[in-house]
Amino acid sequence: MNDARPAIRVSGLAKRFGDKTVVKDFAIEVPRGMIFGFLGPNGSGKTTTIRMLCGLLTPDAGAGECLGFDIRTQAAEIKRRVGYMTQRFGLYEDLTVRENLEFIGRMYGVRPLAPRTEAIIKRFGFERRQSQLAGALSGGWKQRLALAACVMHEPELLLLDEPTAGVDPNARREFWEMIHDLAGEGVTVLVSTHYMDEAERCHRIAYLAWGKLLLEGSVGDVVEGSGLTTWMVSGDDIGDLQAQLRERPGVEMVAAFGTALHVTGTDAAQLEAAIAPFRDDPRYAWEESAPSLEDVFIHTLAQAGADPR
Repeated sequence: MNDARPAIRVSGLAKRFGDKTVVKDFAIEVPRGMIFGFLGPNGSGKTTTIRMLCGLLTPDAGAGECLGFDIRTQAAEIKRRVGYMTQRFGLYEDLTVRENLEFIGRMYGVRPLAPRTEAIIKRFGFERRQSQLAGALSGGWKQRLALAACVMHEPELLLLDEPTAGVDPNARREFWEMIHDLAGEGVTVLVSTHYMDEAERCHRIAYLAWGKLLLEGSVGDVVEGSGLTTWMVSGDDIGDLQAQLRERPGVEMVAAFGTALHVTGTDAAQLEAAIAPFRDDPRYAWEESAPSLEDVFIHTLAQAGADPR
């Protein structure tokens, strides 16, 4: 845990399935104890990339290390040190909470098992649910159990594949508090997500599309480096206004957010000229705003063009 080397350092990673290139020339470095978010549209290669980074899938090209081990030749050593949580609940629904944790502990050779199981039950708040069948748990508690099972063997690295899909907001918040607690103890976390608020909880993020890395950095760096200017407008008849703005030169994107529009472009002066005819209309209230992470992602995807694969 105190190793100063990055948890992950890879370059030139590529993966093909048949005639389809899923990941192309991917390179990244992830410090230990970091929560690193992977974002991108469905089919962008997020899960494939994460599995290669962790030695769970052999790349067709490229090289690197994970936890100090070669991702090609020492995958077995990496797997022993990784906790993997899939999108779908992967534990036994006809076993109790305790039985599931004990089973995972035995699989990883955890010794002594009993005190470790007790510690995990207490840490994740399962004292009153330990005898409950896993299949009878709510969605949020199932995800909590899946995370608890992932850390039974005290992994150095967690791989979480869209871990909170379908979970209510309160359970999502509690789940992320647990993730941050683990990162604070030195555990490195790779997490894929579609939620913008979850992306903002990560220390760094990577945005992938069509198997290529388009953006990487902290949320602040990604937003600041986008070069976007955004105006927010609210008021009546914004649907009609949205259609008009889309035709104006300098307006690269118009997106609705509730009763407001985000009007975005890369040329600040041209964007101001584009919205000027509408600024004095009493029906609308205008305010310059920092671009949102979603603004940046949508713009980046549009700039990248169509899927080249």
